[in-house]
Amino acid sequence: MDLRKGIVDAVKRVVIKIGSGALTTEEGLNLGIIDALSEDISFLMKTRGLEVILVSSGAIASGIKKMGYSQRPQSISQQQAAAAVGQSTLMLAYEEAFQNHGQKVAQILVTRDDLTHRKRYLNTRNTLFTLLHWKVIPIINENDTVVVDEIKFGDNDNLSAMIANLAAANLVINLTSIDGFYDDDPRVNKDARLIPIVEKVTSKLEREASSIPGALGKGGMESKIKAAKRVAMCGIPTIITNGLKKNIVRVIFEGKNVGTLFLPQPIPMKSRKHWIAFTKSPKGKIMVDKGAEDALVRKGKSLLPSGVVAVFGRFALGNSVTIVNEKQRSLAVGLVNYESTDVERIKGLKTTEIEKTLGYKHYDEVVHKDNLVLLNTP
Repeated sequence: MDLRKGIVDAVKRVVIKIGSGALTTEEGLNLGIIDALSEDISFLMKTRGLEVILVSSGAIASGIKKMGYSQRPQSISQQQAAAAVGQSTLMLAYEEAFQNHGQKVAQILVTRDDLTHRKRYLNTRNTLFTLLHWKVIPIINENDTVVVDEIKFGDNDNLSAMIANLAAANLVINLTSIDGFYDDDPRVNKDARLIPIVEKVTSKLEREASSIPGALGKGGMESKIKAAKRVAMCGIPTIITNGLKKNIVRVIFEGKNVGTLFLPQPIPMKSRKHWIAFTKSPKGKIMVDKGAEDALVRKGKSLLPSGVVAVFGRFALGNSVTIVNEKQRSLAVGLVNYESTDVERIKGLKTTEIEKTLGYKHYDEVVHKDNLVLLNTP
């Protein structure tokens, strides 16, 4: 069986992300694209029983056009105001489009805080599963009206990766304004070649990806590549393709070779570890010596206080931190068992000295291996 056909035939639940480049025009929302997307999704839900989660950009872009501005504002408050103006227009367009096909939609607005806290993360997942059980299409966007830099996802590519992991999706479709991932920017190089399949996203590939965002969106090709890498680690494939092409979602589920297919990692990362690595926002850094680096990276051990040489930032017990080596290269992300001031006090000590120094001891480890995720650094 053809590779793509085999992948799409096994899909029960899909996350479809559509960006501002495909969703907006100079006049505002591209209602033709919204109508075509709703037709494809409704058809696939009825004929295949497919469960669909839609991650949609467009609120800020819609608000900008509605207010008569020609480009995205720079200040957070102006972006928040534009999102407030545009979000209702965006959801009304989706509601009317899907209503034409007898489908109901639901709006979910999230910030990173909603997914960083494990209880809220699980509550969000339960809400999603209930909506899917009701055969309602969840339409998810970052809550741009209240978001600040500290709790931003960065872009909806990153958000779609988090949602795919949260919802245990079988496929991510990333709809953009170009045909897929090229070996060069096709907007400036007419000889750029479309890459049909990517087996593994390497650091070299990430560097080669264009990071030039569109006029209205936040994420360039680089963010899409990073999102594809993250979901691949969960065992989920991604297809990046042109959302402006007619019936593109239906064409994908026919197994046609469109866009770029990013293959999943053969041994998926557990959902909780993916949440630690990519959903929780690190609150600080812990620098480790060469011995601890070797124990973490090559032997799969926990981080003990004896290997810690420096602490950066302020963090509490249970927060996420980045673990770096003495050259400041990121090695891992993990959940700490002690707050930053206590890690500072016990750094370099043996585990038998923790209680004597702090007056208590929760754990022998600063970060336990079960709460630690190694990063692909080469």
